Parts: sequence; C-alpha cells; structure tokens
Amino acid sequence: MSDVRDPLAVAPIVERLVVIGLGLIGGSFAKGLRESGACREVVGFDLDVRSRELAVELGVVDRCADSLEAACQGADVIQLAVPILAMERLLEQLARLDLGQAVLTDVGSAKGNVVRRAEQVFGRMPGRFVPGHPIAGSEQSGVTAADGKLFRRHKVILTPLAHTEPQALELVHQLWVTLGAHVEHMEVAHHDEVLAATSHLPHLLAFGLVDSLARRHENLEIFRYAAGGFRDFTRIAGSDPVMWHDIFLANREAVLHTLDDFRADLDALREAVDQRDGHRLLGVFTRARAAREHFSKILARRAYVDVMHSKDLIFTAQPGGSLSGHLRVPGDKSISHRSIMLGSLAEGTTEVEGFLEGEDALATLQAFRDMGVVIEGPQQGRVTVHGVGLHGLKAPAGPLYMGNSGTSMRLLSGLLAAQPFDTVLTGDASLSKRPMNRVAKPLREMGASIDTAPEGRPPLTIHGGQPLKGMHYEMPMASAQVKSCLLLAGLYAQGATSVTEPAPTRDHTERMLRGFGYPVKVDGSTVTVEPGHKLHATRIEVPADISSAAFFMVAASIAEGSDITLEHVGINPTRIGVIEILRLMGADISLANQREVGGEPVADIRVRAAKLRGIDIPEALVPLAIDEFPVLFIAAACAEGRTTLRGAEELRVKESDRIQVMADGLATLGIQAQPTPDGIVIEGGALGSGEVWAHGDHRIAMSFSVAALRARGAIRIHDCANVATSFPNFLALAQRAGMRVQTEGDA
Repeated sequence: MSDVRDPLAVAPIVERLVVIGLGLIGGSFAKGLRESGACREVVGFDLDVRSRELAVELGVVDRCADSLEAACQGADVIQLAVPILAMERLLEQLARLDLGQAVLTDVGSAKGNVVRRAEQVFGRMPGRFVPGHPIAGSEQSGVTAADGKLFRRHKVILTPLAHTEPQALELVHQLWVTLGAHVEHMEVAHHDEVLAATSHLPHLLAFGLVDSLARRHENLEIFRYAAGGFRDFTRIAGSDPVMWHDIFLANREAVLHTLDDFRADLDALREAVDQRDGHRLLGVFTRARAAREHFSKILARRAYVDVMHSKDLIFTAQPGGSLSGHLRVPGDKSISHRSIMLGSLAEGTTEVEGFLEGEDALATLQAFRDMGVVIEGPQQGRVTVHGVGLHGLKAPAGPLYMGNSGTSMRLLSGLLAAQPFDTVLTGDASLSKRPMNRVAKPLREMGASIDTAPEGRPPLTIHGGQPLKGMHYEMPMASAQVKSCLLLAGLYAQGATSVTEPAPTRDHTERMLRGFGYPVKVDGSTVTVEPGHKLHATRIEVPADISSAAFFMVAASIAEGSDITLEHVGINPTRIGVIEILRLMGADISLANQREVGGEPVADIRVRAAKLRGIDIPEALVPLAIDEFPVLFIAAACAEGRTTLRGAEELRVKESDRIQVMADGLATLGIQAQPTPDGIVIEGGALGSGEVWAHGDHRIAMSFSVAALRARGAIRIHDCANVATSFPNFLALAQRAGMRVQTEGDA
C-alpha cells in the first residue's frame, strides 16, 4: 500500500473524510486530501469490490468499508461522487442513516436534480449539505486513474442555498482550496444554465453530428476525408454515453432552454446561407473568431495581453548601448480608436491600414462587434469596418469590457448616451480606479442618464432613450478625451454642441469627422458640431504613434553615438509637445519627408545624440505632451541641471499616479526627484541601478527601459505585462535599435 504524503502538507482540517464512489473524481478527491494531510483518516466506499481493494492498494484511501452504513459512521465530511442518476438512490439510503453532524457534498455536473431529490428524501435540504461541481476530468476513468493533483488550477463551483450553514460551506470550500482548485460560488439554477451552454450543449451537438453523419449512405467517405477540424469538434463524442445520458436527463430543463436558443441561431444561419446573405455570415464568423479569446481575457481579469502565466512580468534592462538605423513604431493609438468608432457609425465600408493591434484599441473594436458591427481583422494592421450608420448600433448582450482603455470608456460614454438602449461599461482593476465624472457630469447636463460607482469610478451604467440637447461647454481642464466624448454625443443632440478648451489638445476627432464627410466648425479654441449630417465610409491610413516614437527619441538623445530615423510618424500639431520640449532641452531632432496622409501630417524623424540641459517646461506645452512625460522625466534625469514641470495634475490619474511612480523609481536610481501636486522637480545626475515598479503602467515600464542606456548597472522593472496596451512589439524594436532590454528569463 502506498503512503506518499504531499510535501506541502497542511494541518488536518477534518478528522474523517468519507468518499462514496471511487471513480476518477471521487478517487482524485480522496487521494489529494490524503496526501495533503488535510484529513486524519480517509475512508472509501464503492459498490465494486475490486475498486475498493485497488483504492487501498494504490493509496487513494486509508481504508474502505464494506457497507455504506459502516463507511459513514463517525464521518465529518461525506463526499458523494457517484453517477448523477445513481445519486437519487444514494440520497434515499443516506436519509435512513444517522449521519450525526457530517457535512455532505457532491461532485455532480447538474445541481437542480440533486437539490430536489435531497429535499424529497430528507424532508428539506439539509443545512449541512453543500452541492458542488469540479470542472475537471481526464480521458481515463476508474480508481486507477485517481490523481491527487487533478483539481489544481481548475475551477470548482459550489452552489449553496439560502439556509446552507456557513461553517459547512467554509469547510467544503477549504477542502477544495487545499487541492489547489479555484473555488467560486453560484446559484443552483444559474449553474445549471451555464453548464448547459458550455458543456452539455457541445456534447449534445457532437453526439448528434457524428450519429447523423454515420447514418448517411456516404458515411465511409465522410469519415475518410474528415479533416482536423471535424476530429477536434467531435472528439467529445467519444465520452461515456451512459454518463451523458444521465446528465441530459438530470439537467433536462436547462438543456432544452439552451438548445432552443441555439436552434433559433442555427435557423438564422441557415436562412443567411439560403438567401446568400454574406454580410450576416461574415458578422457571425468574425464575432465568433474574436469572442473566444475576448471572453477568456475577461475571465482571467486582465485585458488582451498574455503575461506568460505570471502576474509580475519583469523587464531586465542592461546598461549601455546606442541606437541606430530606421524604425517604424506601431500605429497611432488615438487614431486607431477613432477609426473603429467613426467607421462603425459611417454608411458603407471603411478600410483601415496601420491599425494598432494593442489591447486598448482591440477593446474598442470588440465593443463595436458586441453592438452588431461586422469588422474584419485586424490582420497585419488591416481592418475592414462595415458601417451601420449613426442609428444602426444594436444593444449588446452584456456589459462592454474596456480592459485598461480610458479612451475607449470616455469616448464611448458620449456615443452611448444617445443610443436607444442601455449599456454598462466595465474595465480591469486599473481602469476601475480612474475618474469618469469628467465625462459623466457634462453628459448629464446634455440630458444623459449615467450612473457611476462611488467617486465617479467605473463601471458606468448608461440609460438609453434619453433625448440629448446641444450645449456649450467650457472645459475646466484640457482633455482631448472629454472634448471628443461631447462631440460624439453632439452628433445626436438637438441643436449645436460646442466645446471650448483652455489649452490645445489633440484634434484627431475633428480631423477624422471631416475625413468621414461630417462638418466640424473650429473657431479658435472652440469646436462645434451640429446634428443632421451623415458619416460616409472612407479609407484611413494610421500614421506611426508619436507617443510610441517618444521612447526612441529620448533614447537616441541620451545614448552617446546614437543616430536613428523614425519613419512615418504622425506630427499632428496638437501632439508634438514632446518634440518641442526635447528641442528646448537641446535635443538634435529634424523632420524630413513631411506630408499629409488621410488628413494627418506625418514625417520621418531623425534623432541624434545630444547633451541635454534642464529647463522649466512651458505650461502651454503640457497638454501637447501629456502621455510622453514619463519618458521625458528620464530625459530630465540625464540632463545637466534642473527640470521643472507644472500644470500637469492630469498625470496623477492616468494608469498610475505617474508623477509619484516616476519619482519613486528615479529616487531608487539615485536621482533627486521631488513631486509636487501638479508636477515634479528633477535634478539631473548619474543614474545608478536597482529595482523599480511600473505598477501595471505601460509607459512607466518602457521609460525605465530607456533609462538603462545611461545607468551604471542593470535595471529590473516589475509589473510590465501591460506594455502591450500601447506598444505590442516594444521589446523587439528596442533590441533591433540597440537597446539591451528583454523579458527576465529570456536567453
């Protein structure tokens, strides 16, 4: 008999665990808890004598009982791990026994039938009965397949009822946690509906499809030429027929409801094929292709970037190096966002080239897919948007998830405030901390109905069907996002909507509206739109993002011997603050091949190493470089003398408090950096080495990667996963240019 104990053993949680049913799931539950030391004794029972013998021989349990009554004597916890229809007979037998204060739980994949049967045989659902369902399995079966690690990193759903005893629930929860499972709680009916859709329906379809094709006259040819897709889809038709027979009968109502919904969708697909409705087919296929990854990211509580199975993705930047050659950084994020938004609201098909395939822009793209817009791509920066017109959006089935994108949430709130349907805008943990009253308050003045979480934080609940009235809004703070939000709302409002900004901000929305044929009036610092016009599809070529180029501008400026050209960069006058600030500091920056593409000015930017000096940054330039300040702080740290920034309180409410986070990191590297309420004072000096934290802020992570060019030693930068938010291929381009930065652990 095996007596192997888990080296990570825990103190006993219960004295005696009884497992009834020693198949794969019951055996793995017993074995895992026995090896962990969570139970002083694990007792098994199974109707099959040989299974009982093997369970003891293989160390799955300490001992087996010869009868159900003997097994349950003195039990603290009884796990019911028998087939789902056999559960009814088992519950009848248990109801006749004296179970003392034992906690009951089970592992069935349908919960409603278990609860109903328990209520019948016990007279009421016992308060110490905690229904459960582990989402785990194996192609093998029986006690010989028992694996104590089977449930690690798998979900287990517990479905307590209103009168379930809290102590019993906590005990069962803790047992599953001990096995390494991720435990969630759910209502019984909701569990059965969810499992009917995610597990039961796919199995039903696989069984049905294989049976249907096998009964055809040409069945041999069908299976002979079946490709990998057919084999992958129908693999689950090889599951245990008796087990699934039981499951479908046990979860009959939820399966029928899900099947009816799917049948309606299948009829719609058949109609689209019959009527040669390619647009409808394309909509289904493009949404389906994106949906699997999209919802996986949401459920992982992160946005659209893989983090290599680690929350703390670390960049290691080695000292030294210089930059050379020609680079083209990814497309402009602001323009990518707006190309999807306006392309969706236009009439006709909009073609986009150079689209930024970062997680923020993908969040916007997915939101419009969820509202019924057919969007092809992105594929190598190409996106095709089949516009539905200003009034063609449809109510999404659920909340719209914005990931980490404040731009998506703020701009969409203006657009959605005018729609006839309700919407909820959610985001990740970082976005959920950011202020949204700056758009909610003026939208309410226009007549919108918007609810926020405390302190104006997300999620935003936008109640549709509210008539909006145009107004004039004097912005208290320069913000392109607020301005764009109100202009988009103004497309639907009664009367003119005008926005006056206290300082110039990026004007991509105004330029792109004109590009789509919508009239926009600009009079000094005031922008005005009126309703009653249409957006007409167009072609958009997204220039390279100057915010992404800024990292290489600073890198080349501070690294001795550098000479690099950044190609096709957008030089919109409202975005070139970073160039003007660096030039004031003494940077050697020149523009060549200036031209206009799709209404946006672009140029090739050449940057050569130069000796920088500290300056008082003009407040007029602050709004024109608001996203570039983290890397400009690195330039200031490498400059001779003092650099002072004022009027930049906006930096404190970005993805992180960029003033404080940069000051902390610079201090770690030996630089004097004194934060102020609306800025920072930085004394240039020699950069040391050390560990800094990006706090999940992509621009912080990339800025300290640049700092290593002038550091005395390596810089380790923690929490860098969100770099893909705005710059998916930053590491590859940085290495190609001559920087010595990589993900920790890479060779």
